[in-house]
Amino acid sequence: MTEEKKGAILGVLVPQVIHLITENSSYDEITAATEFYGSDLYALLEQEDTKLWHFSPLTLFHMFSEEKKTGRFEIPEEV
Repeated sequence: MTEEKKGAILGVLVPQVIHLITENSSYDEITAATEFYGSDLYALLEQEDTKLWHFSPLTLFHMFSEEKKTGRFEIPEEV
């Protein structure tokens, strides 16, 4: 995948995940974005070979929440 395509996909996914974070926490949009961009999940999401960008924003939100609560997250198996 080209950097342009990856950027386009992340440009759609990331705002949706950040929106879910703000709806389900006490974080404002700036804090939610800072927390998400600083997460291990986001670091893996940026790596094309992990294919995490295949997951829905809701699944990514749940993975982020798990990381915030436990310090780690599980990558769900695709059906």
